Amino acid sequence: MKNQSDHSNDCGGDKDKLFATAIDNINGFTFDDKVVSVFTDMIDRSVPGYATTINMIGMLAQRYAQQDTSLYDLGCSLGAATFSMGHQVATSGCDIISIDNSSSMIAKCKENLLCSSMAMPVTFLVEDITSSDITNASVIVLNFTLQFIPKEKRTALLQTIYNGLRKGGILIISEKICFDDDHLNALLIDLHHNFKKAKGYSSLEISQKRNALENVLIPETIDVHKSRLNGIGFNSVDVWFQCMNFASMVAIK
Repeated sequence: MKNQSDHSNDCGGDKDKLFATAIDNINGFTFDDKVVSVFTDMIDRSVPGYATTINMIGMLAQRYAQQDTSLYDLGCSLGAATFSMGHQVATSGCDIISIDNSSSMIAKCKENLLCSSMAMPVTFLVEDITSSDITNASVIVLNFTLQFIPKEKRTALLQTIYNGLRKGGILIISEKICFDDDHLNALLIDLHHNFKKAKGYSSLEISQKRNALENVLIPETIDVHKSRLNGIGFNSVDVWFQCMNFASMVAIK
């Protein structure tokens, strides 16, 4: 994906203008064809530190990939993490399984793969990751995905992930986060809005997208994430990267 990672691939995309004009009735955010067409630009202008996160996912995967295992990209969207892992992992016998419930996203992923020189085999699946089979995994990525899963389903999904990981395997979770301290929470939200304004989004665009994401993207605190992962069985859990109210965590089995 352009401007996101040296190891990403994208056959092209449009500039994000989805919320540039006033909308009378704003529906909940969905990853439909309109979003897919502008997703590369949207992510670059909305998520601080995204390029670093993507590149480092590939580096972490290179370190933890085990021979003859699968690397999973759950909620793969346009496959930025998939391509980062595929270009950087040299461990023999590995393949990537990339899953998203948006058929539009998967179709674009397959198109991006055709633009890629990546040799590692990839299987793209259109399905709900809460029902996916996860087996013989050494690396699993949830890159800004868990936040879109209903809270009541998150523990079960993470338990399935833990069960499917081989010993010594790694789970990488990137999320928008919130804070228990109201002042700090307000500060980080304000800084994020300033980041988006600096990237060219108008106040109208920021407000309308925020309304679209309300009750769709549900963030949690770092402590909640850590407690849940520890409770499932992960012993080594911590944040490896944070920029404003976006963070990426590692959990090692």
